[in-house]
This record gives sequence, C-alpha cells and structure tokens, in this order.
Amino acid sequence: MTDDEAHWIARAKRGDATAFRRLVDANAATMFRVCARITGDRALAEDAVQEALINAFRHLVDFDGRSAFSTWLYRIAVNAALVQVRKRRHREVPWPEHTNGDESEPIETADEAPNPERQAVSADIRREVEAELSRMTPIERAAFVLRHQEGRSLEEISAALSLNISAAKQAIFRAVRKLRAALEAPGEPA
Repeated sequence: MTDDEAHWIARAKRGDATAFRRLVDANAATMFRVCARITGDRALAEDAVQEALINAFRHLVDFDGRSAFSTWLYRIAVNAALVQVRKRRHREVPWPEHTNGDESEPIETADEAPNPERQAVSADIRREVEAELSRMTPIERAAFVLRHQEGRSLEEISAALSLNISAAKQAIFRAVRKLRAALEAPGEPA
C-alpha cells in the first residue's frame, strides 16, 4: 500500500465520503467487469457493484491492510455478484444473452470479420457455453469466470470465494468438465 493510499484509507475510515470515492474510482471498472461476467447481466452487475460499495463503506473500519485495498474491494464485489446470481435463481429468471460486461469493449478482436458460417458456429457455441454457465452453481460459475475470463490466480480465487485452494481448484475443474461435456454433445443437457 502506498503512503497516498494509506492517507485516503485513513480519511475514509473517519467517514470522509470523498476519500472513499477516490479509493473506489480506480477500481470501479474492474468491479463492474467481474460482476457482469459472474451475473451475466448488466443490471444485476450494477446492483452488485452498488451493494459491494455500500458494504465496503460500511465495513471499511474492518480493512486491516493485510491485502491491497483493490483486492479487498474485488472480493466484496465477487461476493455481491454471487448474491445476485443466487437471488436470480430463486426468481427463476432466464439467463440473459452473452455480455462481456462493457458494451464499449469489443467481444471479438480478430483482424478480419468472420464469415457467416463461422459467425453461426460461434453463436451456437456461445449459446451452449452461456446455457451451461447458467446451470452451474454460483461458486462454479464464479470460479470459472475468475480463472478463465479474469485470469486470476488460484490464491486470488480462493480468497475471493472464501474457499481453500483445493476447493477452488475443484470448482474450476467441475466447471470446465461441465463445459466440455456440453460442447462435446451440443444441444443435449450435460
């Protein structure tokens, strides 16, 4: 933690909302991106980020500096996204179409536009992946997103999900196994 960050944390702990805002501004985009990937829905991601920021502000006095402030916020955001996924499952809302969490960020970065056949195959695969992700447990989905879409280490995943490293590995393994099974037999339930 830098001296500047420590200064802003100390001010925020005393209730300075401007100091807290300064701390979270640098992390808001990352928080939204991971929430969008975990929830699969822009509105739910916005709700998760808002809830995460409220929780972070309320529990700022508990931040002890053992981890980076950004890591602490990230963990709160992941947990808030998982809560949103669990709420959605209870309401039985269908899983939304694919979102990359930021509509201004292109999903494909190929130099050439894919031909119509490739686009159709890609759309089918994307639908299968999204359908299978929606059937996973919230922990499996989050573990997969954190590892394979966010590129987080096992240590970061285990901390964010409050799991030991072995349980985090198992969640990732189960998610990958389910995706492979779904992609090997398109159109059939895994």
